[in-house]
Amino acid sequence: MTQAEQSKAIELKADEIQRSLNLADGPLLRVLLFNLGKSSPGRLLIVIHHLAVDGISWRVLLEDLAGAYKQLDSGNNIELRAKTTSFKDWAIRLQDYASTQGLHSELDYWLHSRSFAVAPLPLDSPAIASENTVGSSHIVSVSLSAEQTRTLLQDVPVAYNTQINDVLLTALVQSFAGWTGYDSLLIELEGHGREDLFEDIDLSRTVGWFTSIFPVCLKLGNLHHPGEALKSVKEQLRCIPNRGIGYGILRYLNPDISKQLELLPQAQVSFNYLGQFDQTHLAPLGWKYAQESSGSIHSPKGQRRHLLNVNGLVIEGRLQLEWKYSKAFHHQATVENLANNYVKVLEAIPLLIPRSRRLYPFRFPRSWFKPRSVGRTASRN
Repeated sequence: MTQAEQSKAIELKADEIQRSLNLADGPLLRVLLFNLGKSSPGRLLIVIHHLAVDGISWRVLLEDLAGAYKQLDSGNNIELRAKTTSFKDWAIRLQDYASTQGLHSELDYWLHSRSFAVAPLPLDSPAIASENTVGSSHIVSVSLSAEQTRTLLQDVPVAYNTQINDVLLTALVQSFAGWTGYDSLLIELEGHGREDLFEDIDLSRTVGWFTSIFPVCLKLGNLHHPGEALKSVKEQLRCIPNRGIGYGILRYLNPDISKQLELLPQAQVSFNYLGQFDQTHLAPLGWKYAQESSGSIHSPKGQRRHLLNVNGLVIEGRLQLEWKYSKAFHHQATVENLANNYVKVLEAIPLLIPRSRRLYPFRFPRSWFKPRSVGRTASRN
């Protein structure tokens, strides 16, 4: 088989493995090793049901996998780091937390934040909600260069005392404003969900799906200068109580309140920044993330909750952005224009940093420093 044929076969098998997962009867996890012959690196496919794993969990699992492999390769017994609080114990604590007065005090924020009319997104084709299926979805991918990514991750946050999410969301609202004509955008955000709600809970190495999902309406107002817009969005995001985890608890674990939140306008856009997926634990073993798809985690018949999903992550030092849309509602050209405009806004932000705040690389004599005493598909060279 040619390399292209091997890649195609891997992706077809990965789709088959994804479809074999069964939440009710199992399995929830499957692992498959592809031997591509002596002249090509193999592939290790690890597939886990999404309700059992999130982004942080993958980091924990890949760190353990790399550690166990290294220990066995050295002839040692496997010794993993101690486990932390179980997912079950966390779920029980959240159920109890749902009825506390402290959490109920957040309700005013969630009701007020969406108590005004929200403009719907422009559509290229009128369609009904049932046509917004996984099978009708397509993806537009864009990316930044390594240097542009470094500037966004390091220089901009220092210059404006912000976090990368502040920057990405400011640019998102600005790019949508050029398309919709409105200076506000209702977005559903995702967070890691492992918030410090309880002093005796440690979730740092717990595997599970902890993701928090919550809405936020970001407004630019009359702020046309990107720097002022960035500061405003940062302040709006800082007002979200407990980084949004309370919304889902009130919405789904408190029957007395859930109806109030259910009746509010729902976001048509979702955004999720997954962070930096480096290969710190894989590289020493000669492993790296493979280019082949690990298969679809959703049935093509499944219903999509949003018209547009924007997902971002940094891999190999570059910010990668995926815009997922339904061809039943939008043309590819429309989403491509929106995605490319988003990149242009991101590219322009670093140019606004005053020279006095910019970071420049310097060379230091080596003598100044003393040494200190990862569904994923991996490829091994």
